[in-house]
Amino acid sequence: MKYELKDEFIELYKLLKVLDLVDSGAEAKMIIADGHVKRNGEIELRKRAKIVCGDTIEIADVKIEVV
Repeated sequence: MKYELKDEFIELYKLLKVLDLVDSGAEAKMIIADGHVKRNGEIELRKRAKIVCGDTIEIADVKIEVV
């Protein structure tokens, strides 16, 4: 799955919400805090991590390429 970045960055929890991978921002924050999200192959625990062009996000069996 690809996500086209409209601005300089998007916060991680907002990205999950925009792509309908979660039902709410609160759920997104919980999934991130529990260590279920990887950014560029490493577990990302910061809910507001700035995701920029070139980043790869993995959640469960979904891989998101930010372009």
